[in-house]
Amino acid sequence: MNTAKKDWLSWLCLSLLFFAASVGAQEQPAAKQALYGKEQLDQMLAPVALYPDSLLAQIFMASTYPSDVAEAAAWSKANPSAKGDAAVKQVDSKNWDPSVKSLVALPEVLARLRDQPDWVQKVGDAFLAQPEDVMASVQRLRAAAQKAGSLKTNEQQKVVVEQEPTTNTTVIQIEPTNPEVVYVPSYNPTTAYGTWAYPSYPPPYWPPPYGYYYPGAGLVAFGVGVAVGSALWGNCNWGGGNVNINVNRYNNINQNNRISGNGNSNWNHNASNRRGTPYADNRSRQQYGQGVGGAQGRADNRGRNSATDASRQRAQQSFNNSTGFNGGNSGNRGGAGGGAGGANRGGAGAGAGGANRGGTNAGLNNMGASNMSSSNMAPNRSGGSSSGRNSSAFSGASSSQNASAQRSRGQSSMSSSSRSGGAGGGAGKQVSRSSPSRGGGGGGRRR
Repeated sequence: MNTAKKDWLSWLCLSLLFFAASVGAQEQPAAKQALYGKEQLDQMLAPVALYPDSLLAQIFMASTYPSDVAEAAAWSKANPSAKGDAAVKQVDSKNWDPSVKSLVALPEVLARLRDQPDWVQKVGDAFLAQPEDVMASVQRLRAAAQKAGSLKTNEQQKVVVEQEPTTNTTVIQIEPTNPEVVYVPSYNPTTAYGTWAYPSYPPPYWPPPYGYYYPGAGLVAFGVGVAVGSALWGNCNWGGGNVNINVNRYNNINQNNRISGNGNSNWNHNASNRRGTPYADNRSRQQYGQGVGGAQGRADNRGRNSATDASRQRAQQSFNNSTGFNGGNSGNRGGAGGGAGGANRGGAGAGAGGANRGGTNAGLNNMGASNMSSSNMAPNRSGGSSSGRNSSAFSGASSSQNASAQRSRGQSSMSSSSRSGGAGGGAGKQVSRSSPSRGGGGGGRRR
């Protein structure tokens, strides 16, 4: 075997190994990312840690759908008399996640969450990214409240302390005295937990919502009990560090969205109900959002899709090749005027359908040559005037003769601009408005 062939085979083997390693690395799940430390989690969860387990589990699930929670809170405010199972049935046709629908059974809870949209999203992000830490935080807070005398069994609730066999840790559970009736507690976290352990992270206080009465004295007060029936079908799985659902109770209230099975089942987040809200950590984005989140996810939601941009560039290049015209996507960086659909970044004026990004005058859109869509707007790149970027959908510019005509109109536009003192002009129906100078030359701004 000659040397050239050996070298080629060696190169091929190395390339295949590199490709396999790259694919394997992409398929590896992202490591769990701790969004919040224990101080931040305790601060965040202090207002709800003393809620009954079933209600707490429902809040954790629902908080992963912050848009739905906001809509449910607005609906509850508009329907103040709706509560319990009857309220849940009234919203059965809504496209909210079932965990959110269940919260309309307790309007005073949604009244609290309505005023805390940032809190809802942060708790949902934390619960998706680090559920075990969230559950551990609740147990720390409950132990502190029990020590301070705030958490105890009474007419409204039962406090059960057990040794969790899976983790060999002490678990404090809060259950309604009557499983069908739930009392929502109201308390000030700055006193209910005794001396707060993290002075730099003081817990927020949520006063009782307007119109709700909490009689009695003490560190924790209770309002009027609500007959929830099957509305609360979640519960805390302290040993597993997450929440589960009671399938029978769930199916009893969600008759149009039933699930299979019996007994308790693990809860799983439904990404399709997230409704565009970006995920806060890499692992959640990879698992639920196909790697799209944060600023990139928001950009895609606004229509700036990279695949669309690439397709537009290919179409532009195809047009340039077929007409022999150089003024397309790349633009004329040093000439006097840009061609049809091009960008003049350094010259005096842009041609029809183009944009002047660094010179004196901004080009004007030639409505006869192409239409500008809002998704194709581009920023000013050279300190001159603002400009746009044309779509690759060209009409009336499919031959070299047309391209030549476009250039002529661009030159005419440049001459007209000089004569009018930089106001800019061009072919077709055009609109030019002057814009103030921002560190570069003045020019027209296309609206």
